[in-house]
Parts: sequence; C-alpha cells; structure tokens
Amino acid sequence: MHTKKNLKQGLALPSRRAGWTLSLFAMTLSQSASAQGIDAAVDTFFNNYLGWFAGLIFTSVPVGGTSFPLIAGWLLAAALIFTLYFGFLQFRKFKLATDIVRGRYSDPSHKHSGEISHFQALATALSGTVGLGNIAGVGAALAIGGPGATFWMIIVGLLGMASKFTECTLGVKYRTILPSGAVSGGPMYYLSRGLAERGFAGLGKFLAVMFSIMVILGALGGGNMFQGNQANAMLVQTFGLPDGYGWVTGLLLAAFVFSVIVGGMPSIASVTSKLVPVMAVLYIAMSITVIVMNLGQVGPAFTAIFDGAFTATGVAGGFVGALIQGLKRATFSNEAGVGSAAIAHSAVKTDEPITEGLVSLLEPFIDTVIICTMTALVITIAGLNTGPYPHADGLTGVNLTAASFQATFDWFRYPLALAVLMFAVSTMISWSYYGLKGWTYLFGEGKTNEMIYKIIFCIFVVIGASIGFSAVIDFSDAAIFAMGIFNIIGLYFLMPVVKAELAKFLAKVESGEFKRYS
Repeated sequence: MHTKKNLKQGLALPSRRAGWTLSLFAMTLSQSASAQGIDAAVDTFFNNYLGWFAGLIFTSVPVGGTSFPLIAGWLLAAALIFTLYFGFLQFRKFKLATDIVRGRYSDPSHKHSGEISHFQALATALSGTVGLGNIAGVGAALAIGGPGATFWMIIVGLLGMASKFTECTLGVKYRTILPSGAVSGGPMYYLSRGLAERGFAGLGKFLAVMFSIMVILGALGGGNMFQGNQANAMLVQTFGLPDGYGWVTGLLLAAFVFSVIVGGMPSIASVTSKLVPVMAVLYIAMSITVIVMNLGQVGPAFTAIFDGAFTATGVAGGFVGALIQGLKRATFSNEAGVGSAAIAHSAVKTDEPITEGLVSLLEPFIDTVIICTMTALVITIAGLNTGPYPHADGLTGVNLTAASFQATFDWFRYPLALAVLMFAVSTMISWSYYGLKGWTYLFGEGKTNEMIYKIIFCIFVVIGASIGFSAVIDFSDAAIFAMGIFNIIGLYFLMPVVKAELAKFLAKVESGEFKRYS
C-alpha cells in the first residue's frame, strides 16, 4: 500500500515514474522474450509489477463456501441505497422513461444542446455493456451457481437501474458544451464540479483524475484488447481458421473502428444506433428459437431457476453461491455504478438532465433482465449445467453457452459467431469514446490530442487480436471496476443534487410544462 507521501510524490513526478516503469518493462522483455516470446514477457511484467492492483480491486472474502468479491458488494450496496433513496423510481417511472426514449416528449421545433438523440445515447451506452459478458459471463455464472443464479441476476439488474439513473443525470447536468458544439461529460466532470459546489473541491479533483486514468486503462484493455482477442478466437474456433493470423483480424477490426470513431460522437452514435438493434434482435431471435423448440422444457427451467435461487443444492456454495454468482454477473455485465454510461449519455440533446437519467435506467433492464436472462434460459433448457458443477465435461463460460445453443441446432454456431463479432465491435467503439473523454480531461481538448488517442486505441485493437495474455486483461478489468470506487464515492455526495433535479422535473411533468408531443 502507498503512504500519503508516496502517493503525493507519485502524482507530482509522473515523468520519473513513467521512466522507471518503462525501464522495468524493457528489462522484463529482454529477459523473457527470447525464451518465452512476447506474450509471456508482457504477462510476466504485468504479473510481477502490476498484479497487486488487480488483486486489490478484486479482493474476495469467503462467504458460505464460495468467494465474494468486495467490489461487487460495493456496487450492489450503492444500487440498493439509490433505489431506496429515490423511492423505487425505476419502477414508478418506467413508462415515462420508455416514452422519452421513443421521442414522445421531444419538441421537433426546439433546438437542444447536445449531439445525439435519446435513443442514440441509449444505444451507444448499451453497445458498451451488451457484449461478450452476456454470452460468456452468464455461462460462467450458471456453471458455478446453477440456474438459481439467474433469479439473483435479475434482482440485481433491477436495483442497478437506480445507479444508472443517478450517474447519468449528473453526467448531463455537469457536462461541458465546447464551442464546436461537441460535448464532454461524465464522472470526471461531475466529480470535479459537483463536489466543488458542495465544498469538496480537492476531493472532487482527485476522484476525477483517478477516474480518468482508470477509464483510459479500462478502454485500452477490457474495452479493446479483450474484445478483439475473443472475437478472433471465436472466428478461429467456428470456421476452423489457422492460428497465428490474429493480426489480420486485428487490422480489419482496427480499420473499421477507426473509420467510425474518427467522426466523433455523431458517427459513433449513428453506427451503434443501427448495430445494437441488429445484434440484439439476432441474439434474442436465436434464444427465442431455442425456447420455442423446447417449449416442454420452459416450465421446468423456470422451476429450476426459482428453486435454485433459494435452495441451490448441489452447486458450489449452495444458496449463497447462487446468490453471489447472480450478483457478480449482473454487476459485471451492466456496469451500473461504474460511471462509463454517463460519458455517452452526457452527449444527448436535452435541456433536462433528469430525462437522460430516466432513459439510462432502461440499460440494466435490457442488458441484464432481458438479454442475460435469455442466455440463462437457453443454458437451463439445454440442461448442460444441471447438477454439481462443473458439469458436461467441465463446460463453462462461452463454451457452455455455445454448446447450449448448438444442442438445438448445430448450425447456430455461425450466427452466434456473428453475434460475438458484433458485440465485440460495438463494445470497442463505445469504449473508445469513454477512454477519449478521460484522455481529453487529463491532456486537454483539441483535434491533435484526440487523434493521438484514436491512433493508440486502434493499435491496441491489433495487439489484442494478435496475442494472448491474461495478466493484462486482469489489470484492465480491475481498472474498469476501480472506476466504480471513485465514481460511487462522488455519487453519495451528489445524491441530494439529483433529488432536487428530480423534484423540479416531476413538477414540470405534472403541471404540463414538460409536454408530450406524440
């Protein structure tokens, strides 16, 4: 652990620390490259010098015979607190949220500040959360926690809607509208400005800087390299392609990603608003096909889900194991409380921050309650995860999910591979924007700064698809969830601000000042 003195020195002397880190990296490469190759060298460096960070963020404690990651508890506690504080708003105002995203309250004659529509903001944020976790993560959760994990996954997803509402409302309220009309917003802005308004300027600035660093690291790793790596692996497995040509996949992905992100948020939103519905419909259609073809198994599947939620006999950790696996999957899938979605939603065309908070609460519902549950139903119907884990020759993660789809139709491997590819691409596009806003917060706005980041991001796409290393991914995943630590601390300070905004907005709705146009 760093002392305060060491932390201060580290922040004050970034160039010296960077040089020390690069020297260590070079030394590790020179010692390991000849014997083990670049993959092992990079992995060794991250394990030896940065592994402590991943270990710290994902610290777990034993609970009921299984391990419980404290970061998941941190996100769940926040979701529960926000749900209670706002009086179960996600259920009371669900219809209003759907009406807003459908444009029924949008005045076509009024020019709002912002760059994208409510639907485009929702699609962009969803493209960053609806990804490989919905396929691989659910498979892992059910392999360990059994069908009962699905029930708790849904409950946690419903609670997480309140976290999304809180952070995305603040994202719009404290965003910056640049002279060009482009928008910069997200936790780094409401942490610094919002906490300064409440007399905690120093704390707010520290939280904002740390969040920005973490979002850049998370974007390059979990939001980029991991996606390219898994997309290439799925293509190789599905089509029997030879190994060693991941760089080709990486170059193709990088070229497409660059062609999208070079145009900024309007270009990103235009692509995601088309890509997200297509990939969601494709995946849900496959899931519904499996369900319809196995209607006789639907009843027993739901019985297994509800029984397993409270008994979970025969799975690791029993009832507690099912609960923890559902909790982990939901919090790791929809990223409620992490703060990433607030960056995308900040760019919306609106003068009412609460409207985007309401729109954003639909994300965990779509991501976790609908798509993750569809995956869980397919796996439960196939029955490959029935009984003590791991079952069916140790199938877990994406292999369990893929095998469950193929149990109905073997050719489902091909549309599933397409879905994985679309999920990966959409995640990379969205996370490129998240990382960009962290980058420009730290290093300043401007076309040159933005282009440097975008080129770096695309280089990492090629690297991720070409090589495989676990420690780098562990580190970047830890960075993503570290974002949630800094973000939620700020959200607790700013809850009253959101509550005041909500009261004013609901008064406008009731008086008719906030009008419905269709």
